Amino acid sequence: MKVQSLGHVVLRVSNLERAEAFYSGVLGLPVCARYKERQMVFFSLGDHHDFAIASVGEDAPPAARDAAGLAHVAFRLGDDLELLKKAKADLEAAGVKVQRIVDHKVSKSIYVTDPDGNGIEVYVDGSDIWKTDPQQVAQGHPLTL
Repeated sequence: MKVQSLGHVVLRVSNLERAEAFYSGVLGLPVCARYKERQMVFFSLGDHHDFAIASVGEDAPPAARDAAGLAHVAFRLGDDLELLKKAKADLEAAGVKVQRIVDHKVSKSIYVTDPDGNGIEVYVDGSDIWKTDPQQVAQGHPLTL
């Protein structure tokens, strides 16, 4: 088997409406479908769906930072640092706490968590040096915006 590309990601959330408000309202992901019987919302960034959230109920424990599982989902904003600066302002205006801002050389990133503690990265591309030196994706230094 050889995987061609990443198809989509589905995150479990405790409150579907609150999570949809974060992903659609704060991050601006367009809703493309809802599956009421399974308590799911699907978002599309150009494919039939690229990302989805599924409710597991209010009693579900929050995502644990040190547990095995998904560390974060990253959303590309473009390749202009001004987009990242605007994203930081938008996140803060929405009351989302920016946890860290990192210059990965190949990208510049802001890390936050969603209302359930799931790790979220928004980033802009910084360099295509990884094409000739793949090890460059393993860089990371604090960045001030």
